[in-house]
Amino acid sequence: MTSSETEPPASSALAQVNIARLKAPLDSPLLKDFVDGLDPVNAVADAADGFVWRLKSDGGDATDISVFGDKWLIINMSVWRDLPSLTSFMYTGLHRELLARRREWFEKADEAMAALWWVPAGHEPTVAEAEERLLHLREHGPTQHAFSLRTTFPAAL
Repeated sequence: MTSSETEPPASSALAQVNIARLKAPLDSPLLKDFVDGLDPVNAVADAADGFVWRLKSDGGDATDISVFGDKWLIINMSVWRDLPSLTSFMYTGLHRELLARRREWFEKADEAMAALWWVPAGHEPTVAEAEERLLHLREHGPTQHAFSLRTTFPAAL
């Protein structure tokens, strides 16, 4: 990966979406640790270097926002200054701890459940935009339009 892939122009930012299929309702004992971790991990994200924005409802998180019209899917979407900022948050601290336990709470998926794409600085992606990016990634694989952490593309804005 070249520096141009990790350091976007100041006029762009990196959007990410990830969805997950719940193994049980959010208010179930199985998901208690996950739900209890939402506010603390969101607070860490909000304070992280490079964090720009995250999708949330009036409740402060996005667990009650519908994605693909499926009540068993939950969505997380955010915008970051660049890829290093996002991955630094993802793979350290409390988020890393919760990420390590994801198989306890979410079904294993056979298709892409996360996508990345570059947006103009200041843009807040919509759920419809995120759904379209995920579907594009599933159909075409990683491209400039929607890509994964394993196959990234530089900002072209």
